[in-house]
Amino acid sequence: MTWSAAQYTRFEDERTRPVVDLVAAIARDDARTAIDLGCGPGNSTEALAARYPAAVVRGLDSSDDMIRAARERLPDIAFEVADIARWRATAPMDVILANASLQWLPDHAVLYPRLVAQLAAGGCLAVQTPDNLAEPAHRIARNVAMQEPWSGKLAHVAHPDRHDAAWYYALLKPLCARVDVWRTTYFHPLPDHDAIVEWFKGSALRPYLAPLDVEERQAFLAAYRKGIAAAYPLLPDGTALLPFPRLFVVAIR
Repeated sequence: MTWSAAQYTRFEDERTRPVVDLVAAIARDDARTAIDLGCGPGNSTEALAARYPAAVVRGLDSSDDMIRAARERLPDIAFEVADIARWRATAPMDVILANASLQWLPDHAVLYPRLVAQLAAGGCLAVQTPDNLAEPAHRIARNVAMQEPWSGKLAHVAHPDRHDAAWYYALLKPLCARVDVWRTTYFHPLPDHDAIVEWFKGSALRPYLAPLDVEERQAFLAAYRKGIAAAYPLLPDGTALLPFPRLFVVAIR
């Protein structure tokens, strides 16, 4: 399954709030150059450009559909379809932003220092990654994937490379003048259980759904929704409250 900008932006307000919080925490008031790695449909790039209106801002994403949406949203900003794992700065950067993107890439012990090395002196690496692998929504997906008839096709689904706050702090502190790490849990009120399923269809469920045919996907999603309904009781007004922990790292070189 390819990334879908329309699916992702169904919950744009909820997905944008963490990057607004992240960008606000960058401890510098100006920047000449800034890049958004894994820019998606441009909502994170928009927050970055608003924070640094005088900067030359760029956005990169591996998805044609995401870049098409970003260009429509922000026609004055340069966006490029590219593999962010292979990105290299042509000159030292003032700000490198990665909002909910680096968790899809492996080997963070190499990746994060490589990004820091591409900062100018005083430059900032600002990263937000979902920290929810232990949450019911992810556990249910893994459990369903181990069942028949899906286990044969989904046995090799790779799980994201994520670590805890102490791991990232210890990795980056020797390389940086300052490292701030924190974790925030957002509680998103969604209309019902179907909305929770739709939320994760746009992100975490993609690796599970991609190898399946149409009928297998429908059956997988039905089993997943059943687990979601049991794990997230509705509030008296029918709302489904989705807790979503996220890890933030702001490192100054």
